[in-house]
Amino acid sequence: MRVTINQLQEMKNCGEKISMITAYDYTSGKLLEEVGIPIILVGDSLGQVILGYDSTIPVTMADMIHHTKAVVRGTEKSHIVADLPFLTYQASIDDALYNAGRLLKEGGAQSVKVEGGQKIAKTVSQMVDIGIPVMGHIGLTPQSVNQLGGYKVQGKTSDSAAELIEDAKALENAGVYALVLESIPIPLGKLITEQITIPTIGIGAGVHCDGQVQVFHDLLGLFTDFTPRHARQYSKLNEIIKTAVSSYIDEVKTGDFPSKRESFDVNDNILKELT
Repeated sequence: MRVTINQLQEMKNCGEKISMITAYDYTSGKLLEEVGIPIILVGDSLGQVILGYDSTIPVTMADMIHHTKAVVRGTEKSHIVADLPFLTYQASIDDALYNAGRLLKEGGAQSVKVEGGQKIAKTVSQMVDIGIPVMGHIGLTPQSVNQLGGYKVQGKTSDSAAELIEDAKALENAGVYALVLESIPIPLGKLITEQITIPTIGIGAGVHCDGQVQVFHDLLGLFTDFTPRHARQYSKLNEIIKTAVSSYIDEVKTGDFPSKRESFDVNDNILKELT
């Protein structure tokens, strides 16, 4: 049985912090579940981390379904939430319902995540009404990077902070079961968390959020193109991997690999028949 949205709400109610990690494949999902991660986000950040784009904008529904299916196959208990990519829910409610349904039906996700506040509240409400659990995402919304003028901290003025509070309340009223707060000041993250009843998941929003989310590759030091300020590296697997692969190259060159242990033999009588 997978973690449900009700269980996530119970975690907030009991004061238990929620750990969420963004991952994109079978192996990562399997590893994360083995250590007890309750919720895994299949994020459209795969556009940058996995596919090498400079933003999340080019990511397609096909990309998201492909990677969501992989994470789902690697897990049995973790709740899987998948991002709806750019332009799959903004143009019309019909688009939103259809594409969200595909992530659940074809991808195997248990819920979807959308970016935006009051402007998409009606769309969120429609998705929830037909049985699609929705996670919200406000603050720095990467799909709007071109409009925002870059990856900048949001809510630093009184007007923008007030708007984010209203966004959070509108999304809660629309039925989201949790809300990602990205790149906003610590006091604002605390204020929003106190003013809504659903779990808040911070990414660069301070310690007062009900939970935190980080990207698998950032957490482990695998993605080295850039390191976001909100990320903490708990390992430097990029260095470990390069050392391991270098050793492999050296041993192939010297003939130390493969050894008998990594090879297969055949009966001498069969060999005689072949020579």
